[in-house]
Amino acid sequence: MNKALFLDRDGVINVDRGYVFRIDDFEFIPGIFELCRKYQSEGYLIIVVTNQAGIARELYSEEDFEGLTDWMTDRFRDRGIEIAKFYHCPHHPYITGPCDCRKPEPGMLLQAVRDFDLDISQCVLVGDNESDLEAGRRAGIKEENLHLFV
Repeated sequence: MNKALFLDRDGVINVDRGYVFRIDDFEFIPGIFELCRKYQSEGYLIIVVTNQAGIARELYSEEDFEGLTDWMTDRFRDRGIEIAKFYHCPHHPYITGPCDCRKPEPGMLLQAVRDFDLDISQCVLVGDNESDLEAGRRAGIKEENLHLFV
């Protein structure tokens, strides 16, 4: 079985400026490359799990999100870091109704467990709010492996 470092995007990988979807608005948070490099060197897969309600709100499209994701993935790769996969929730409960992927629901994490044969007890999650940590709890990540990035 594999293990993964799960990262939220806005507020952990990049400065959260609210509905970031343009490269010009994207700013990496200092230390994120070093954090990922450390975990990758210890055998962790790097997986991003991010709520993207701006898609449901029609502030940007899936294509906008994918374009920024591709650009961001290339910046990591330029630094020797491979992001195994991006999972995103494009929903918003007041617009599209409830779903099992929007954090604090664990859907994205559980899908990654299935996709990568992960041992959830060995996984680590870094988020910037309580809903990220709650998703980790619901997926079965140990409390000591849940980290709030502030």
